[in-house]
Amino acid sequence: MNQKAVDTSALNSSKFGRVGLLYGGLSSEREISLMTGEAVLEALQNLNVDVIAIDVQEDILQVLPSYQLDRVFIALHGPGGEDGTLQDALESLGLPYTGSGVAASALAMDKLRCKQMWQRIGLPTTDFSLLEETSDWGAVLDALGGKVMVKPASEGSSIGMSRVENAQQLKTAWRHAADFNNVVIAEPLLEGEEYTVAILGDQALPSIRIQAKEVFYDYQAKYFSDETAYFCPSGLSNVREVELRDLSIAAFKSLDCEGWGRVDVMVDSEGSFQLLEVNTVPGMTSHSLVPMAASAAGLSFDQLVLSILKESIL
Repeated sequence: MNQKAVDTSALNSSKFGRVGLLYGGLSSEREISLMTGEAVLEALQNLNVDVIAIDVQEDILQVLPSYQLDRVFIALHGPGGEDGTLQDALESLGLPYTGSGVAASALAMDKLRCKQMWQRIGLPTTDFSLLEETSDWGAVLDALGGKVMVKPASEGSSIGMSRVENAQQLKTAWRHAADFNNVVIAEPLLEGEEYTVAILGDQALPSIRIQAKEVFYDYQAKYFSDETAYFCPSGLSNVREVELRDLSIAAFKSLDCEGWGRVDVMVDSEGSFQLLEVNTVPGMTSHSLVPMAASAAGLSFDQLVLSILKESIL
């Protein structure tokens, strides 16, 4: 880690002014956002930051000016908090905020457009099919190798995702995913190792290898299961660790992301890394991965939170 990301002790917390911690919200990830917000609030209070926690509701843009904030810590996950709409509103109010800007947030949240862009610029990510009611389910399966993952294009936390191995399952999975977002994609099922790389400032933290006991690393495995195993150090060779780090930074920067985030990657049958997605507001719960990676890099949770907030004034 460089000095910019680690040296928070010399930073006077009063320089942040009054910080609004936006959490909760109305998306399908509300439960996780509440957990993230509670953890971040405790950290900011430990650091003597002047913070007010705001559980975001539909009237947030009307009530936000009344709090007389100097900046915002975004702890909202999913649509409405992580997709650029909130970021755009905060910019219109002249409020600095943590994390990526409007365009980067929107692009990272949209898995379809994100994958299209990565393919266009030559970053490794799997093929995919856009699913619709008129899709030829058997043909889609054949084109993608017979086993696929189905996911809504603009949800996080594995919400709406399904593993599929036959045409009837594929149609059912599409209907399930479409309940969350009207754009649904299918990708070849990758059964190699899964990794995640946290980004803080302009640096990658140590990678984490994820081993879920469930069929895949789903919502339950991410946030509630005590049977999901995490390995940090991940067990990669130095050469592979550097390869994964460089790929993750390239993916993050390709979307013009900034501040902090997390890049999810899997290994295909040939041993190559394949990009899954970039998360611009990752979870900060007791089971979350960014705090785990920060700890491996020598950062406490409080230091991590302050480093994220510090990026909003650079």
